[in-house]
Amino acid sequence: MSNATLDAVAASPEVEAVSRPKYDTWLAAAYGIALVVCLSVWLLAVRAPLWTDETLSYWQIAGGFKQIWARSVQGNSFAAYAYILWLTKTLFGSSELVLRIPSILAMLAAVYVFYRCARELFAWDVSLIATMVFILPRGIAFAAIDVRPYPFALLVTNLTIFLFLRWMKTSRTVYAALFGIASAGIFYFHYLFASILAALAVYYLLTRHSSLRADLRQIGVALGCFAIFLLPVLPRLRYIYQTRTTHSFAPAPQWTSFFQVLNPGKGQLLVLAGVILLAVVARQLVLPRREMLDKLLLCVSLALVPTLCLYAISVSTSVHVFIPRYLLVAVPGIALCWGGLCSLIDSRAFRSFFYFAFVALCVLQAYSSPLSRRHEESWKAALAFADANAAADRAPLLMCSPLVEADFQPMPAVANDSVLYSPLSYYKVSAPVVPLPRTLNAEAERQAKQFLLKAAQEHTRFLVLAPWPSLRIVELLAYDSQSTHTYRVLGSFDEIFVVEFTPYSDGR
Repeated sequence: MSNATLDAVAASPEVEAVSRPKYDTWLAAAYGIALVVCLSVWLLAVRAPLWTDETLSYWQIAGGFKQIWARSVQGNSFAAYAYILWLTKTLFGSSELVLRIPSILAMLAAVYVFYRCARELFAWDVSLIATMVFILPRGIAFAAIDVRPYPFALLVTNLTIFLFLRWMKTSRTVYAALFGIASAGIFYFHYLFASILAALAVYYLLTRHSSLRADLRQIGVALGCFAIFLLPVLPRLRYIYQTRTTHSFAPAPQWTSFFQVLNPGKGQLLVLAGVILLAVVARQLVLPRREMLDKLLLCVSLALVPTLCLYAISVSTSVHVFIPRYLLVAVPGIALCWGGLCSLIDSRAFRSFFYFAFVALCVLQAYSSPLSRRHEESWKAALAFADANAAADRAPLLMCSPLVEADFQPMPAVANDSVLYSPLSYYKVSAPVVPLPRTLNAEAERQAKQFLLKAAQEHTRFLVLAPWPSLRIVELLAYDSQSTHTYRVLGSFDEIFVVEFTPYSDGR
């Protein structure tokens, strides 16, 4: 058979139809391997010690099953995640790694549900591109191993988006009901993630307003299910609203902060711009049609509306909620926007090049950055050092609370069992602990003067543990005790200072 005949056979539709599925299979396998590599970024800091908010989660379950509900109120959170964490601790122990397993599993489930959302909108390879963009942000990697409810909140958020898309596509009442239930489920883990409902409402009103009357029955079903399943958490929502000003610790955001949320990084943007430029030169970039414009509108709504909601609350009120862990609610929309842009590239080869280049860049940045291997500031080292130092003479530890709520509540009689000193519930000390507020206020001055009077009378050595916001309390103690004690900084552990106050000898 001649070469020309062989070429003709190879180019025939029958041969292409046979080889194309095989090519897709290999490409899908390569995409899958790359996704696993992306997921490995999550585990770089999986053995890191618990930071303050994680110990707050542990404190909620440390008193046993019967105290979880009451302690979750004091911890300004909802009880659903605490019960999951309690069950994990009961079955498998309380090591840092074990406590992180529920979050890892929840985030993996969130990734799968997100892929299903993307698959409702795009081709399989574009959906995997969007999923890759969803996995890689620093905030997602942080939340995936965080002993906090955010992975579960993101999971239910993605499930809500998926059920909304299924309802829009099928107009089936069962999906409307499930959408209402999932929407209420967001409040069981974190109420701020419910801002995604505003995005879905905006999209519906912009694209389906003409069919509003026809959808009234199913809308009623969704709202009814939402209201029923929201009832158990209404008292908690009311309490959070009443105490809203005592939980805010972040400054008001600058206007540039809004754009930083949407910007994944210069390198990532350059990769996308480069691929789009190649597509333009090769005439592989297509203009979106009406159906694609509707999909892009949904993606933009999911990205912008929650971000705008949190930004508006933060700049117009004293409750500042424009912080990274709350802004995770916008990540699905941002990732879908990237998928929408890639869907306009009418070349699977170019899309694949973007996918693997983006993965390589982000994974290289993660593995080469020391920040990827640390989680957040932890009290573990500071408490261990101070406790060992105080062991010889049972020197008391003056501990400044890491929680902003300590500035609004009276100091507890016993710090070890208080929510305001939650690190002590996991990283225990044998030395006596004297509680102090987080920042210098009237209560801090009163507590300091009262303690120093006793320390001067009894000639007592003591240690102070203070994070950055509490350093003015250390200054006050140093000033008020200058006639009785000398002080020195023994060390800084994860930005928590350990300061020793030693009484003057009688022959000074």
